[in-house]
Amino acid sequence: MKTNHNPTRFAVLHKAKPFVLGMLFCTGITMAQSNKPVIDAIIKEETTNSQLEKLAHELFDGIGPRLVGTPQMKQANDWAVEKYKSWGIDAHNEKWGEWRGWERGISHIDMISPRVKSLEGTQLAWSPGMGKKTVTAEVIILPDLADSVAFQQWLPNVKGKFVMVSVNQVTGRPDDNLTQFALKETMAKLKADQAAATQAWAKRIRNTGFTTKTLPVALENAGAAGIITNTWSAGFGVDKIFSAYTKKVPTVDIALEDYTLMYRLIEGGTKPVISMHCESKELGTVPTFNTIAEIKGTEKPDEYVMLSAHFDSWDGGTGATDNGTGTLTMMEAMRILKLVYPHPKRTILVGHWGSEEEGLNGSKAFVEDHPEIVKNLQALFNQDNGTGRVINISGQGFADSKNFIPRWLAGAPDTIKNRIKTNFPGSPSGGGSDNASFVMAGAPGFGISSLNWSYFNYTWHTNRDTYDKIIFDDVRNNAMLAAMLVYMASEDPEKTSTVKAEGVKWPVATKATRRGMLDK
Repeated sequence: MKTNHNPTRFAVLHKAKPFVLGMLFCTGITMAQSNKPVIDAIIKEETTNSQLEKLAHELFDGIGPRLVGTPQMKQANDWAVEKYKSWGIDAHNEKWGEWRGWERGISHIDMISPRVKSLEGTQLAWSPGMGKKTVTAEVIILPDLADSVAFQQWLPNVKGKFVMVSVNQVTGRPDDNLTQFALKETMAKLKADQAAATQAWAKRIRNTGFTTKTLPVALENAGAAGIITNTWSAGFGVDKIFSAYTKKVPTVDIALEDYTLMYRLIEGGTKPVISMHCESKELGTVPTFNTIAEIKGTEKPDEYVMLSAHFDSWDGGTGATDNGTGTLTMMEAMRILKLVYPHPKRTILVGHWGSEEEGLNGSKAFVEDHPEIVKNLQALFNQDNGTGRVINISGQGFADSKNFIPRWLAGAPDTIKNRIKTNFPGSPSGGGSDNASFVMAGAPGFGISSLNWSYFNYTWHTNRDTYDKIIFDDVRNNAMLAAMLVYMASEDPEKTSTVKAEGVKWPVATKATRRGMLDK
């Protein structure tokens, strides 16, 4: 705004200050009143006709996990496109790369000596299968050896055996349980013992001359029947399920309770024997997609407001809260907007990204492939961290975020917006979730971050990330909020400023991996 230093004019304005403030106040009320019918319609639709439970059942119970490169991922892409079309929303799958195709099969793992017990276990993603074979063999622990020379001398001992390569946890009780019940000295001792065990195990791995990634390959090349891991997630009965590094023999995560049982048996002088049957399919090179849906703008169709959530998941569970709830939030917001705001001022897009879990690859590829959208982005709202109601929004390092984000939040009712803590200008995301792909390109991509609900211990990348963990009241809150933010940003007469705050270090953009787990 141009400043006029004419003293006479200043005096006139000064005398008129109450009138000016009154006009501004009235303008604010008028804007709020003009937005209220659509905001009320958003609330009414979600509270009386929510589709979230139906969508969750179809996606999580019907299709299941969505590991990049699997048939289930493509099935989910196609399901989303058809769902959008059934709501009258244009949608398509957009290829961005290729990945190693793989499909999980059945697994049966049983201890048959010294007693019979079915073990809880999950083969890791992209683990080699065993065909129709069942292998019965002794289980051994990676020993504590002096150095890599001693390891090479010991290595022939793995032939025909299953090898345990993870630390033995001191306790299977999570910290919150210990805090509630343990004596202070008990908790201190358990923590000290666990820290010592973790440090000692890391040294045991280093002494082999390999890393946690390369050791399984060395063991399989020496003839091991399979690799047994445990990646405990610090919660009752929950493990994180990531990817295998072996190419010929299976890698299987055994749940903490069963892993520590076998570990104790071996340390006590018993030689446990297990029977393992794991099937999986290698599917060659398969295309990977983002699912994109659009409601075309009327006044400014070449400016964009986006909803964002990654569609892929790890596959120990069904990806319900990572990031199924984010996916449903954005789908439901789009459904509602099509009903109550069918002719938006700006074009509304939603991106359901592939391969977020391997490095934000789908969203990075979209940013690379669509500079015209990135350049003209009014705002992107991304949700990723679980089922909880949104409680944080950061300005992502944009200097003027303190002005436009509160303006957009103003349309939401107090019951939603008063629970949200804002941080301006905040720090730009260089990773973590897909809004970072846009932020690194200098575009206004905002994460709408959720209440924890024990996310990191119990559902994030775990074998317990399933439908039953969803808190639908919180997801309904988020769907309404997302729809409101998009509506307000679309209607905003001002274009979003992307001026970066002074003194903020901006992350450097990195390229998408477009050929994943494929030989170069």
